[in-house]
Amino acid sequence: MSARIVVDRDKCEGLGMCEAMASDYFELDDDETMHVLQEEVPDADRAHVHSATQACPVLALTLAG
Repeated sequence: MSARIVVDRDKCEGLGMCEAMASDYFELDDDETMHVLQEEVPDADRAHVHSATQACPVLALTLAG
């Protein structure tokens, strides 16, 4: 079973902590807009991506499922 990355765009400030910790799932563009590269997170990466979502200083990221 996989989890899904959920982004609260109203909270996201493009600080980049998620990208620093999980660049295979998150990317900031030149305008500091965060993009989710893979919404579905397989169980093997769940702990890794969970740590990245928890590192968000504005709590804009969660894992669903």
